[in-house]
Amino acid sequence: MAATAQSKLAARYGAPDITPLKQWNDTLDQLLDHRSVRAFTDLPLPEGTIETLIAAAQSASTSSNLQVWSVVAVQDADRKDRLSALAGNQAYIRQAPLFFVWLADLSRVSRIGEQSDTELEALPYLESLLLGTIDAALAAQNALVALESLGLGSVYIGAIRNDIEGVAKELGLPPQVYPVFGMCVGYPSDDRPAKVKPRLPQRAVLHHEIYSATGEAAALAEYDEHLGAFYQREGMKASGWSEQVVSRLRSVSSLHGREQLVEELKRMGFGLR
Repeated sequence: MAATAQSKLAARYGAPDITPLKQWNDTLDQLLDHRSVRAFTDLPLPEGTIETLIAAAQSASTSSNLQVWSVVAVQDADRKDRLSALAGNQAYIRQAPLFFVWLADLSRVSRIGEQSDTELEALPYLESLLLGTIDAALAAQNALVALESLGLGSVYIGAIRNDIEGVAKELGLPPQVYPVFGMCVGYPSDDRPAKVKPRLPQRAVLHHEIYSATGEAAALAEYDEHLGAFYQREGMKASGWSEQVVSRLRSVSSLHGREQLVEELKRMGFGLR
């Protein structure tokens, strides 16, 4: 395993003495080098970029080939500004030349049912909504890997769910379609270079044969130290991961309106049985 590959592995786990992986190739090199980009240049995207990324997205797995997802590509500055306002006023939504809104889309199959005069009894169930949400996530991640291979950067925007009805109105979404998350796309800026953020040790997330929390406390303590050191190097508050978890989840107010998702989804035509 080359020194550069080992350095990328060490960065991913925040552990310079981590055991090298036994396999390595260009794809793994790119995947482990992923970082969220929140500052973009004003360079326009090459012609055909959107179509290329959607081809990659449509190459992702989809449950039963139902393909219950869609995506809206937003490039209009005014619309990006309004979407930013709906998603916590995140400046990089406005700055990025392209903003994708990935959708769980049950409306297309619903229209097929109407055209064939067939009641789709399974559609109003939570499982169908999960299918669309998972399909959208798989497709988006394929697009992200593709865009990074083209030298572009990206960041997911979960705050697009702060007001899914507002986003639906802005994008003209029909019933039974909801925005799962957004995605900024553009060329990363050198002014604010993104860094690889360490992840949990594998022993905290990898279980063999059965789930076991044995040794979890030690693994989390180690990660708290590594993540705190990363934040300190970046000039940020050096809090550990455990502290972040508690801070993020201790109050409903941290959901920023997303505590209303069930009611909103019902109003948008989802059964959720």
